[in-house]
Amino acid sequence: MEWLTIGAFARACRLSPKALRLYDELELLRPARVDADTGYRYYTPDQLEQARLVAWLRRLDMPLARIRTVCALPPAAAAGEIRAYWAGVEAETAVRRDLAAFLVDELTAAPRKDTTMLELRYCAHSDPGRVRPANQDTAYAGARLLAVADGYGPAGAPASSAAVAALRFLDRAELPAGNVLNVLEDAVHGASEAVRDVAAGTDENGTTLTALLWTGSRLALVHIGDSRAYLLRGGALFRITHDHTVVQSLVDEGRLTAEEAVTHPQRALLLKALTTGTPDLRLHDAEPGDRYLLCSDGLCAVVPDPAIRDLLTAAPAPDTAVHTLVEAANTAGGPDNISCVVADVVETAARPPA
Repeated sequence: MEWLTIGAFARACRLSPKALRLYDELELLRPARVDADTGYRYYTPDQLEQARLVAWLRRLDMPLARIRTVCALPPAAAAGEIRAYWAGVEAETAVRRDLAAFLVDELTAAPRKDTTMLELRYCAHSDPGRVRPANQDTAYAGARLLAVADGYGPAGAPASSAAVAALRFLDRAELPAGNVLNVLEDAVHGASEAVRDVAAGTDENGTTLTALLWTGSRLALVHIGDSRAYLLRGGALFRITHDHTVVQSLVDEGRLTAEEAVTHPQRALLLKALTTGTPDLRLHDAEPGDRYLLCSDGLCAVVPDPAIRDLLTAAPAPDTAVHTLVEAANTAGGPDNISCVVADVVETAARPPA
C-alpha cells in the first residue's frame, strides 16, 4: 500500500498539517495509520477525495459539525445538504445586507426638515377557528409593538402567551437611537427563557414568533417559525418573512415547487421555533400608506396570497381588515387557530417643541 506522510498529504489536498491534526482529533478525517512509536500520521491516496471535499467546504465557511454530516452522506444527499446550507447563507447575507444599507443611510442621511410624523393605527384579533378545541395563538398590537405567536404542544397556549408577554415592555420602554435591533434581539432572548419556563423542559411545547417594533420611521422585524409578516404597498403584497419549515427548505433546494408545497403532508413541520433556533432580524423603512399584516399559519395556509391582498386592499381600516381576514379563513374551513394583526402607517402633524 502506498503511504503519504502528513506533509505530502497536506500538499496534495491543500489542507495544512495543522488542519489535518485538528480534523483527526475531531474524527472528521482520520489518518489511515499512526506510527505506534513516533505518533506520526500517514494517509493513503484514496483519502484525497474526502480531504479535498473537506477543504472546499471549509472555503464555504461551513461549520465542522455540518461538514461531518455531509461527508457521511452519499453524493446525492450530500449535494442536497450543501444546497440547503448555501440557501441559509444567502438568507443570512440578505439580512446583513439590509442592516449594512440601513447603517449607510443612517450615517449619510441629511436631517429631516418636514413637519409631519408617522405613527401606527392598528388592530389585533385571534380566533380558535372551526376545528381546534382550544386557541394556542396569541396576537398583540400596540403603539410600538405588533406580535403574533403560534404555540404548539400541550403547553402551546401558555408558550405563545409567555413569548408575547415578555416583549410587551417594548411598547412602553424608551428605545435608544441607533441600536433597535440589539434591543429587539435582547428582548427575544428574554422571550425564549419565558417559553422555556412554561414548556416543562420538553421540545413538545413551544411557539413561533413574528413581531414588529416601531421606531417612528422604521420597523424592526423578528421572525422565527411559520407565522408570517406581509407588507401591502402601492396595491402590491410582499411577504417579508421566510417560513422556517421543512417544506420551505425543500422549495429553497429546488426539490419542491411552491404549488406542491401547499398540499405537502409535512407543510406544518417546523425546522425551528423560538427556543430551538436563531430568529431572523432585519429593519424595514416605512412609508405613509403602508399596511402591515402579521398572521399565524391558520390564515395563510387556507387563504392564498392574492385573496389576502384583495381583502387587505378593500378594507378601509385595520379593524375591518382583521375581522375580514379571520372570517375568510373560517369560511375556508378554519382548520387551525387564526391570528391577525394589521397596522397602517399614517402621517400625523408633528407636535410643537415643549
